[in-house]
Amino acid sequence: MSENGEKATYIRFLVSNAAAGSVIGKGGSTITDFQSRSGARIQLSRNHEFFPGTSDRIIMVSGTVDEVLKVMELILAKLLNELNIEENDDVEPRTKVRLVVPNSSCGSIIGKGGATIK
Repeated sequence: MSENGEKATYIRFLVSNAAAGSVIGKGGSTITDFQSRSGARIQLSRNHEFFPGTSDRIIMVSGTVDEVLKVMELILAKLLNELNIEENDDVEPRTKVRLVVPNSSCGSIIGKGGATIK
């Protein structure tokens, strides 16, 4: 629970090892800045600790809904910015972030007949 009694929200997603390094930053500077600016907590799996069946690292963010939304915005903007630097200007930048969702939550995300996800 947060200071105002709001239940903590958790989001887990998968990123490449390079993207995880971008989120951490030199000496942990980026992750510290993002946590400070958002109020959310960011945890990453260790180097070479991958989500089963992948070569992706796990990032888990936690906090109030507003804190989690803010930190996700910071993380995704950072990853897109890194891509823009690496990509050719003629090509639209693309990155892959995979959200980890428990089976019990999939139905509510998809909705009846796929209505919610559409």
